[in-house]
Amino acid sequence: MGQSSVRGDRSRRRRRPEAAETGRDDGVFEDQGLPPDAPGWTPPEGGAVPAADGDGDVPADGGGHSRGEQPRRKGRKVLRWTALTLAVLIVGGAGAGYWYYEHLNANLRKAPRSLGGGGLKKPDPNAFGQSPLNILLLGSDGRNNAKNIELGGARQDADRKPLADVQMLLHVSADRSNMSVISIPRDTRVTIPQCTDPKTHEVFPQTSAAINQSLQHGGPGCTLATWQELTGIYIDHFMMVDFAGVVDMADAIGGVPVCVDGNVYSHDSKGHGSGLKLTKGTHSVKGVQALQWLRTRYGFEDNTDIGRAKAQHMYMNSMVRQLKKDAKLTNPGELRDLAEAATNALTVDDGLDTVKKLYDLGGDLSRVPTKRITMVTMPWQYGPGESYVMPKPGDAEATFGLLRNDTALDGKDRKKKAAPAPKPSTPKDQLKVVVQNGTNSTVNGPVSGRASAIQQQLSGLGYTSAGTDSALTTQADTTITYRDKGQRGDALALAKALGLPKDAVRESSSATGMRLVVGNDWRTGSAYPKQSGDEKGADKAPDSADALNGEDTKACMKVNPSYTF
Repeated sequence: MGQSSVRGDRSRRRRRPEAAETGRDDGVFEDQGLPPDAPGWTPPEGGAVPAADGDGDVPADGGGHSRGEQPRRKGRKVLRWTALTLAVLIVGGAGAGYWYYEHLNANLRKAPRSLGGGGLKKPDPNAFGQSPLNILLLGSDGRNNAKNIELGGARQDADRKPLADVQMLLHVSADRSNMSVISIPRDTRVTIPQCTDPKTHEVFPQTSAAINQSLQHGGPGCTLATWQELTGIYIDHFMMVDFAGVVDMADAIGGVPVCVDGNVYSHDSKGHGSGLKLTKGTHSVKGVQALQWLRTRYGFEDNTDIGRAKAQHMYMNSMVRQLKKDAKLTNPGELRDLAEAATNALTVDDGLDTVKKLYDLGGDLSRVPTKRITMVTMPWQYGPGESYVMPKPGDAEATFGLLRNDTALDGKDRKKKAAPAPKPSTPKDQLKVVVQNGTNSTVNGPVSGRASAIQQQLSGLGYTSAGTDSALTTQADTTITYRDKGQRGDALALAKALGLPKDAVRESSSATGMRLVVGNDWRTGSAYPKQSGDEKGADKAPDSADALNGEDTKACMKVNPSYTF
């Protein structure tokens, strides 16, 4: 199990920074559910899967087929998103259906997408006009109402700003053929950029702290900005749920099978634990018990967030499989309950402010087959004194780089890169190349003159027709984009001349010519720096990410011997 198999109950020696401030022993793992679509939608063939899932909020989704791929399956195979659509339509006539749709829209809570200033530029679409989709899934531990206090305990924290104790990035490939989910442990020490609270206008200065504290710096938009700064990945949307949302969605969806390899009781004499009590084997959990599973830290593996993240991954994968075969929600009352629970559970960014937009998102997610879903934990290592964790040098950046390059973490995209390289078609002294400075950074600021420096380097290499674009942009990786296949040979030759890797070369339907963006991976010098880590790991998540496949039905959580009975 890689890092998550650490023994010796490190949590007894490890003191989380936020624990001292809040007195909490367990974080929260929210359940996530995506609401229904608007009236008038035509269900896709094979149905679609809603994202509802545990652990601090994580939309689980999976398979199904895109429209027209195969004949319509039987009604019992139609999955939750189709059911939710029908829930809106069944409510009663066009007028009532429209009223109910607006009612569901009003249930949604909205917040700004990013609070961190300039931020990253959305990647250019690929040759087919497709773009990857990145969604940040957050679980809040707020005790902001009586139900959350009852479920989360720690009444002394009722007035404390919530922490984002569950954080996962869901990446759906541009062609929607695969999905990768990466968790970051809540006490990972990161740089939180300067953020401004959209309601109070309070400015929170840049700081180094546990990543879960980013939510206290103005809301989920600051957590999104923190993730973008850490990973270099542009994030399209966020979704956040709290304790009550987890329970309501788990009840509406029904039981999800989970497995433990021994009897577990997440409770001790000091009050540590979620309260989860299960005997060895497989159990179907829902409601409060599902929340307990998703919150359990004391009782799984080494009693840290690492084991808890793995339990969340198992829950999510199991939910996807369950949704694909479940035909339980077949009456209007059950469908309406699920629609209400989903929309009431969510806080979303202002780009997902309607049920229709959420439904469209669910349609994208539903196209991914379960066997191409991969869930990982960010490769990590302990900081000094084991009081926090940090990204593991080399492996963490390699994992982030795979997602930036839209490469599946399961390693099954290797064949896509096997095509032979075409020869250049344009003499290099005639090749029109525009060089742009992409070193702007919310945390580090831009490096002035990078476009001119690399343009001069190109001129010295014989690319005398290269020019510059004075507009400053933000990009993690140095890239070369071109407009059509006829320019690929020229782009590859240019990359080779500069010492760039082949995956820096990308065809884009939006490109007007050949463009070289000098990213934050090349902030100094005229020679492109050699990247750390083993290059052969660039097509698959490293072993330290502890990957779990969506079709692994034998996965079972290892119980910590101190929390058994």
